[in-house]
Amino acid sequence: MTDPIIEVSHVSRRFGDVLALDDVSLRVPQGSVLGLLGHNGAGKTTLINVLSTLLPPTSGTARIAGYDVVRQSHEVCTRIGLTGQFAAVDEQLSGRDNLVLIARLLGASRREARQRADELLELFDLTEAARRPARSYSGGMRRRLDLSASLVGHPDVIFLDEPTTGLDPVSRLNLWRIVEELVADGTTVLLTTQYLDEADRLADSITVLSSGRVVAAGTADELKAQVGQRSVTATFADPADAARAVDPLRAAGFAPSHDDRRVTIPVTATRELAAVVRALDEAGVEVADLGIGEPTLDDVYLALAHHSPAAA
Repeated sequence: MTDPIIEVSHVSRRFGDVLALDDVSLRVPQGSVLGLLGHNGAGKTTLINVLSTLLPPTSGTARIAGYDVVRQSHEVCTRIGLTGQFAAVDEQLSGRDNLVLIARLLGASRREARQRADELLELFDLTEAARRPARSYSGGMRRRLDLSASLVGHPDVIFLDEPTTGLDPVSRLNLWRIVEELVADGTTVLLTTQYLDEADRLADSITVLSSGRVVAAGTADELKAQVGQRSVTATFADPADAARAVDPLRAAGFAPSHDDRRVTIPVTATRELAAVVRALDEAGVEVADLGIGEPTLDDVYLALAHHSPAAA
């Protein structure tokens, strides 16, 4: 495994009597995407704020590229980019002027700033709108401008805090494509999201937070395996056939559940589908539809984030 570029060790953050982060630990390899899932108030944004040096942890340590986020915050800031839940660009300035301004603040010369702005405008398909004021941009364009602003300084790590909230489907897909291209070039991304399909598409690994605690961590497939298994669903035109199918399936070693015209049969492997079909055939019942399904990240989220001891 690649050495971690983000390291969080037993980090807690308290606001008065509220424990927003409770003993959180995680590691993110360089050039990968960590998806951070959790309900509102789970601690996702607080963790982003700690890692981006905006908040010191109450206890524990966090490092970016080997630098401590508290004691070496300047070194950390030169290596990160942050896109929050809302666009943070100056609406009175043009898209290009926003990027040039940020580059200048980061120490670039006028020539370097203009060059970097033009590179990013082309990357994010904003060249035609470059000289228009940001207030005239659509929601998707503003999010792209906001993301491009976080990349002005060539960061090693980008924090994306619910970056596609409020975007239409086309804009979401475009943003996903850009994130994938950045990661392919070696950028590391920590992504907070409440869209399960987004995490499934982008994240190499996923951490689930609930009430400030890590309740699960792993790849999407590993988390799915924790909370469910494959199942075969047989749908019948006649409810009587559905009822008649249950006993033969049990005799074949399955544990079916019956609901009106539908019978659901948990299986451990796709090859068991053939055994299900044989049992139904021997029962002499007519199946209208037969399908096999996998557990989803929705199942993971509901099982782990909302039914964990931390959330109780």
